[in-house]
Amino acid sequence: MSKRDYYDVLGVERGADEKALKSAYRKLAMKYHPDKNPGDKKAEATFKEINEAYEVLTDPQKRKLYDQFGHAGVDPSAQAAGGGPFTGGFGGFEDFGDVFSSFFGGGFSSSSRGYSRVRRGADVQVEVRLSFMEAVQGAEKEVTFYRLEDCPTCSGSGAEPGTSMKTCEQCGGRGEVRYAQRSLFGETISVQECPTCRGKGEIPETICHTCKGKGKVRKRKKLSVKIPAGVDNGHILTLSGEGDVGESGGPKGDVLLHFRVAPDSLFRREGSDIYQEVHINYIQAVLGDEIEIPSLEGKLRFKISPGTQSGEIRRLAGAGIQRVNSYGKGDHYVTIIVDVPTSLNDKQKEALLHFGKEMNLVTPKENKSFFEKVKDAIGNN
Repeated sequence: MSKRDYYDVLGVERGADEKALKSAYRKLAMKYHPDKNPGDKKAEATFKEINEAYEVLTDPQKRKLYDQFGHAGVDPSAQAAGGGPFTGGFGGFEDFGDVFSSFFGGGFSSSSRGYSRVRRGADVQVEVRLSFMEAVQGAEKEVTFYRLEDCPTCSGSGAEPGTSMKTCEQCGGRGEVRYAQRSLFGETISVQECPTCRGKGEIPETICHTCKGKGKVRKRKKLSVKIPAGVDNGHILTLSGEGDVGESGGPKGDVLLHFRVAPDSLFRREGSDIYQEVHINYIQAVLGDEIEIPSLEGKLRFKISPGTQSGEIRRLAGAGIQRVNSYGKGDHYVTIIVDVPTSLNDKQKEALLHFGKEMNLVTPKENKSFFEKVKDAIGNN
């Protein structure tokens, strides 16, 4: 039975983009999924056909081969038979040369061994705890973490010093294994990195006693890092090239510093602005005063204007936190809280009542409710 055209399988035009392919695949996959069609062999076969078509058409290299050569371009079963993993060549397809080289990663050919790809090392995530003022002013911190490095004994080869490498038996030196899976519609091939040699095509005759053949060891690393002023929770500082070593000569990964800043007892932070509460007494609020308040730069002279109300907010422009990777600072907002006395003796109460009368203010005796006034009127009669 000949295979159906992959575009017909998904019901899309030959020039369909990735979005159209994905949309068509989702609809068909939901319709023919085995869970929705238990025991239906025809639906199961259709589902496999849909997946095969989608896998080829969403891979730019496979799609290029399919458009040029049809099923033969992506199905080695046209030249090879048998199931399971195999490591042989492509027979009559050698003339396709560059096309197949790009299809399988460009890392091997009939005259070279191994298809190991250069890979960048992994990034290392590190949490750095800072006090409030360390984050505000900047600091120099010693950061400790673990990263993968080339084994110092074998220099990353994985072989015991004085011994050599040998061809990997599983992949025959190609660095890859290909798995063939038969179905009613033929045979599909998947290509994977060889798990034994990790794509190198060769393995040590005798493994290194230090790294056990892995070529890498995890080591403790300590760095002195300059933390810029103004960092906050959620900010990330990247130390380029300080992460895990790469594969096959690939570049190292990075170290990503994640900051956790402790709260402060005096200041509350919002971005580059800070907020603070300053308590004054009733006399200071009425008559005004000049006091000292804490700021990010130390003690600061702060003027209380006569008649200041509780809850009043004053803005000190540019007295906030340095903006990271930018110019200027945020602002410092001061909320004034007028503390009202909670306990007075008789003499203090009398003085306060006298003050109220002088100011024509309503005193507690005058501020009676309607019912209290009626009661007093009845009592006087």
